[in-house]
Amino acid sequence: MSQQEEFYKYITEGYQAKGDSINLGAAMLGEQTITNAIVKVPLKTLNRHGLIAGATGTGKTKTLQVLAENLSEKGIPVLLMDIKGDLSGLAQPSTGHPKIDERHAKIGFSFEAKKFPIEVLTISEQNGTRMRATVSEFGPVLLSRILDLTETQSGIVAIIFKYCDDHKLPLLDIKDFKKLLQFVTNEGKEEIQNEYGRISTASTGAILRKIIAIEQQGGDLFFGEKSFDVEDLVRIDENGRGIISVLRLTDIQDKPQLFSTFMLQLLAEVYETFPEQGDAGRPELIIFIDEAHLVFDQASKALLNQIESIVKLIRSKGIGLYFVTQNPKDVPEDILAQLGLKVQHALRAFTAKDRKAIKLAAENYPDSAYYDTKEVLTQLGIGEAFVSVLNEKGIPTPLARTMLRAPMSRMDVLTSKELQQVIDNSRLYHKYNQNLDRESAYEMLNQKIEQINKEEEKEIKDAAAKKERERKAKEEARRTTSRSNSRRTSTRQNPIVKVLTSATFIRSVFGILKKVMK
Repeated sequence: MSQQEEFYKYITEGYQAKGDSINLGAAMLGEQTITNAIVKVPLKTLNRHGLIAGATGTGKTKTLQVLAENLSEKGIPVLLMDIKGDLSGLAQPSTGHPKIDERHAKIGFSFEAKKFPIEVLTISEQNGTRMRATVSEFGPVLLSRILDLTETQSGIVAIIFKYCDDHKLPLLDIKDFKKLLQFVTNEGKEEIQNEYGRISTASTGAILRKIIAIEQQGGDLFFGEKSFDVEDLVRIDENGRGIISVLRLTDIQDKPQLFSTFMLQLLAEVYETFPEQGDAGRPELIIFIDEAHLVFDQASKALLNQIESIVKLIRSKGIGLYFVTQNPKDVPEDILAQLGLKVQHALRAFTAKDRKAIKLAAENYPDSAYYDTKEVLTQLGIGEAFVSVLNEKGIPTPLARTMLRAPMSRMDVLTSKELQQVIDNSRLYHKYNQNLDRESAYEMLNQKIEQINKEEEKEIKDAAAKKERERKAKEEARRTTSRSNSRRTSTRQNPIVKVLTSATFIRSVFGILKKVMK
């Protein structure tokens, strides 16, 4: 048996799948593509997560596109994070090209151009179906981890959420939360202290500053209503194809905190919403996170622990997470260890640091008798990659240098007119793009503060009126006393006067008597 025949057997036995699978391409021995040595990914293991890595321009986005297309054809919905803005072309068929036909002839199957059903989503000012979440949906624990709060500050956030629950204050958007922070340290300080304990003004000030930082990155657009229902990510079209949701994030690259906030909330919501699936044989939803380093770059240890927990647990809900990045080292080791499918495009060795990174990347893949992995990583052509997947038993397959198939849809963006047509035809756009601002904690607290201020004004006025009444009463009492004293003084005679008066009276009487007697 020749080396080529041995290699063919090695690949076909390693990548055989009894159940349904996706064909990524054909294995290569050296520079030669071995026709029909198909590298397959079993649907059964797609919820075990994955990694697509490689230097800029090596074909990561096209690999993502190929996977999304084939998942959609299998009736599996997909969510794509489109940070570079080049995935909307999924909605239109490929224009074809002789090089595509040549590539597919080497792989061993024909090329067919197709378009796929897409939904355009946004969390920013870009046009599309708006995805929002309320502050209440985050909950105190997740919100505290996203903000990287201390234990004391996290306790204050928990008190705020408890106060809102106890007093039926809807906590919807950022202005609601900011208003509560101001309330608990000012007008509501005494009430909060009596019910829940003392709150530090310094701590609430620190929390407020972190909230403002997210607000400045566009969080005021993301937090609020109408809250996006994650069930709308798992829709199937009338032809049985999974709908591909393309989340436009081209204006988010310089706002990593907002992006990581959104991603963590979305994953937490998906985990809470979807039921345990067990061994269903196919995933419920696949999520591709492009430029994955944005999720991890500024993440605190608590946040990384939260992400790691979700990655471990969410696969039981039939959800697969696929991180797309330039280098595997962009993904924390504990999370990298959870990723079953690995597609590694070429890495470039320009510096000593690059060579060290390539050596580390090579160690993430199984040893192979057919490849010097570290060496070949720098020699892979565009549209070629090292592939390792989990077979149906959950065992890693042999490492295969793979000539990847080309996308069936357009490898370019939609025109403005085409994009607008997709958005106009969207049922979700009309469902979620309403401007809702119902009465919530902000308005209710303003009313409460207004009432408190009125009561305080009334108390001040009542106290002033009472003081004035008391002053007038005292003044009146003094006047009454003065008049009374005056009257007593005028009617009471001096003893000498009395004597004189009495003597004069006697003399008068005796004088009259004398006159009579005469």
